[in-house]
Amino acid sequence: MFGAIVAMVAFTSSARADEEYAATYFRNDAAMRVAALNAAVDPERNYPSTTKTIVADPTGREPGVITIDTKSRRLYLSLGGGEALQYSVGVGRAGFEWSGEAHVGRKAVWPDWTPPAAMLERQPDLPRHMAGGIDNPLGARAMYLYSGDRDLMYRIHGTNEAWSIGEAVSSGCIRMLNADVEDLYNHVMVGTKVVVL
Repeated sequence: MFGAIVAMVAFTSSARADEEYAATYFRNDAAMRVAALNAAVDPERNYPSTTKTIVADPTGREPGVITIDTKSRRLYLSLGGGEALQYSVGVGRAGFEWSGEAHVGRKAVWPDWTPPAAMLERQPDLPRHMAGGIDNPLGARAMYLYSGDRDLMYRIHGTNEAWSIGEAVSSGCIRMLNADVEDLYNHVMVGTKVVVL
């Protein structure tokens, strides 16, 4: 019986090691693939892996509130004590700008993507559905923005297109580098207030 217990512990440890290796491999493989995608767009430019900094909070909002300044293309998470986390973001292109208040209604890790009907009308070559993963335009994490119980169809999400950070290119969603959106995701909860300026 002791031998069976030792074998089970060894198997469990081996399975856990395999899972950890697979997770590390996926992260490393994903990072290499994103780097290759971005290098293909602009081989002369070095893209940062993160834009996160701690700054004096320009929003004056209570701790835990996300403020997105679409003009400066910055997202702030108010921390309290006069400080905020600041990230660079991509925002909605001309004709897709929006402003107002929302809240995080749902969160997802490596989210699936189903383009809305209006987007499919504009871009009929898009897939009807795409499983989560590094090739998915929602990137590593997504926070779904709601007003009451209604999904606004806007997301704060990652991207595999680092070149789009700091640009106005989306259909209204807020894009972040994958490392940045993972960090923000870990700081916010469902119900977090979001203010888009």
